[in-house]
Amino acid sequence: MASTLNFLIVDGYPEKSRNEFGEAGMTLAWKLYANMLHHYLPDAIYTVWLPSDHQPIPSKSTLEAYDGILWTGCNLSVYALDNPSVVNQIELAKMAYSIGIPSFGSCWGLQISVVAAGGAVEAHPNGREMGIARKIGLTPEAQNHPMYEGKSSVFEAFISHEDHVTKLPPGATLLAGNSHSRVQALDITHEKGTFWSVQYHPEYNLHEMARLIVARKERLTQMGFYASHEDAIRMVERMEELHEAPDRKDLRWQLVIDDDVLSQSVRQREFANWIKFQILTSGN
Repeated sequence: MASTLNFLIVDGYPEKSRNEFGEAGMTLAWKLYANMLHHYLPDAIYTVWLPSDHQPIPSKSTLEAYDGILWTGCNLSVYALDNPSVVNQIELAKMAYSIGIPSFGSCWGLQISVVAAGGAVEAHPNGREMGIARKIGLTPEAQNHPMYEGKSSVFEAFISHEDHVTKLPPGATLLAGNSHSRVQALDITHEKGTFWSVQYHPEYNLHEMARLIVARKERLTQMGFYASHEDAIRMVERMEELHEAPDRKDLRWQLVIDDDVLSQSVRQREFANWIKFQILTSGN
């Protein structure tokens, strides 16, 4: 393993979506991952790949120089195979499996991990899971799995997705799920590689989720998450207040939010464990 660890961050969001996030005051997806990476590995270096900007797919020799690959969320659908960005990202994940580079991803990352290894993802018949995923429970297989070392057996997490896994690929271990989505976390071993992934977003904090609501408030109101534009803004304001003062008992109680999502060390335990077990002690 190199003395300076080197990572590839894959941010598949189209430029239009990235601009919408910026206008809403949200940090871009790749930067959220870069911040999370540097929290645990301050000296790590990284390269960002933006496949929706028609950047060419990294070559095999380029990919072999990375110690790990990080996959952000994305608002594309992994089954939209008429989109070159989607196809290229699936191909990159397949290449990483074949080379043996460990990957970690959230939301879109989980769905990419599944399809690249032979599983399937479809639109969720229950629609969007948004805001906070409630009562995520670990499977029996997760109880002693290193990704969940130090994590509660039931927890909550930031989330935003409309697609879900309908078929697990060979080599997949289901680690967590809830009443909305049976697949909330996976460990996939395929060819020479491993891919740990979660459907939820450990890279978010309460401020980022509030800004995501701002970016998508019209759609969320149409979907029935909020009664009106004003209702959405009131929720955003309370979330921002709690982000600034996380010990406020009144807001914690009103929003039904606890340390599962407010504490960085709790919220990002899965990623910290990936760094510990897949990067620092794996021999990569």
